[in-house]
Amino acid sequence: MPRFLHHLFKIDVREAEFARRGFHCPRPDVRERLEHVGQTFLRGYHAALQEDNEQNLASRLSAVETEFQGFAYEGAAMALALLDGFSPWRKRFHHFLGGAGKPHIYMLHVGAGWACARLPWLRRRIESAIRKFHPVLRWLVIDGYGFHEGYFHHRTAVHAGKIPSQLSEDARHVFYQGLGRSLWFVNGADASQISQTISSFAAQYHSDAWSGIGLACAYAGGSSYAEIEELQFHAGVHSAALAQGVAFAAKARQLAGIPARHTEIACGVLCGMTTEQAAALCDKTLNQASNHPSPYQQWRRLLQQSFLLETRGKSHELHAQLVAAKYS
Repeated sequence: MPRFLHHLFKIDVREAEFARRGFHCPRPDVRERLEHVGQTFLRGYHAALQEDNEQNLASRLSAVETEFQGFAYEGAAMALALLDGFSPWRKRFHHFLGGAGKPHIYMLHVGAGWACARLPWLRRRIESAIRKFHPVLRWLVIDGYGFHEGYFHHRTAVHAGKIPSQLSEDARHVFYQGLGRSLWFVNGADASQISQTISSFAAQYHSDAWSGIGLACAYAGGSSYAEIEELQFHAGVHSAALAQGVAFAAKARQLAGIPARHTEIACGVLCGMTTEQAAALCDKTLNQASNHPSPYQQWRRLLQQSFLLETRGKSHELHAQLVAAKYS
């Protein structure tokens, strides 16, 4: 890559510091973990700017601690998509997506969204720009766009509610999922603060934001068992959306072969199942949604409906047990 482009695209690692971003996080251990996530993202980002050889890049990304590898791949995807934005004939991103980066396909799509957010000519036509991507997973590019805006521009995107006007309604729902995911960092994984922030969004996007929180909770981590239970309490009627985000995280980690204890805990608390079961449910509902006019939105709805049915089933079972105990 030309040296001037490397210099142009370089991002200071301090940009991942909470003090620099103005994020709220009273707990040093959580702040340190989430800052490490951001630093790992930038490690992958700069590796992709420096490496022209795909296998060498994959080796550098795979050298990252297993639990955090997905973030390194996400950062690399942003860099590759940025480079393609300046020289689209090279198609670095798509080569990596179909090659060494394929196990991290979820995170690569999200990373491409960061690049679209940085390039005006892609940002303005983002929905047409992703048409050649995977028919379902391409919507994760919009999620990445939403996360980028929340992470880097939270004062306008989160607090002032300035959302891109060019997005279709379907895209807005996915944008809010990414924006919600950014709140895990902006609000320092604080369930009460997250709930308060989401309540300031337009009501039709509350479930989208909670699904983003579920994804961040299960993928990035940072909360104890009790804190995850508190998160479920604050989600209230949006608990199924929260669980859907957790299932997405479980599937992303399963596909990449990078399990994490906190993902298993989140699946147990918020989905009522193991990570393997949550990932299998993602596969099942994805197959059912593939032919729908809005496949990504349908996929999310089917997953959320599955968790609603699961909750109702457990409620009926508990009720039956209580009745049986009363009259035995």
